[in-house]
Amino acid sequence: MEDIDPMRKTATTTVPVHPLLAERWSPRGFDQAHELADDRLTALLEAARWAPSAANSQPWRFLVARRGEEVHARLFAALARGNQAWAGAASALVLVAARTAGDGGRPQPWALYDTGQAVAALVTQAQADGLAVHQMGGFDTEAVRNGFGLDAALTPVVVLAVRREDVTAGLPENLASRETAPRTRQPLGDLLLPIPAEPQLTTEPQLAAEYRPIAA
Repeated sequence: MEDIDPMRKTATTTVPVHPLLAERWSPRGFDQAHELADDRLTALLEAARWAPSAANSQPWRFLVARRGEEVHARLFAALARGNQAWAGAASALVLVAARTAGDGGRPQPWALYDTGQAVAALVTQAQADGLAVHQMGGFDTEAVRNGFGLDAALTPVVVLAVRREDVTAGLPENLASRETAPRTRQPLGDLLLPIPAEPQLTTEPQLAAEYRPIAA
């Protein structure tokens, strides 16, 4: 059985993994009195800044909107209605975008992947600092693009809700029940690609035309 303590929903893993990973989850209930301190916010962004990226291109961009600011209201308005039911209580909403083209319009084909790594680093730092992050794909990308003047090379990826967790927060019943529900994942074996016994190559293997090494 998986631990379903609402304050510590530790994942059941086949072998031990670091607690920062095993205990991370995505709550919707937030402490409505919590304010995100400047040093905590900076730590989250620094963790993201030092994520690896192709050729050290660092394609991620962040727009931070603290609760109570006009920009927070604008970003909140772009969220899907289901997310608006709870995300307004977050201390900060963070829009994450990826620069998918560099100088001169040259494509950066790994920008979305790299941006995901930066967000993962941010989320792990938040977990270490006793904060919770809920990542949202449900938002109006065109409203965000137009409302914040994003150029064509910037692709909105996700909006993060950041705050201290509070499972006693006044959530609608359909959402409150999710806060204490067990966390589930597919079995590890279902996520592994099968290895063909005798792979048949019809062409000579080639590196991608835009290949660049992944930076440390």
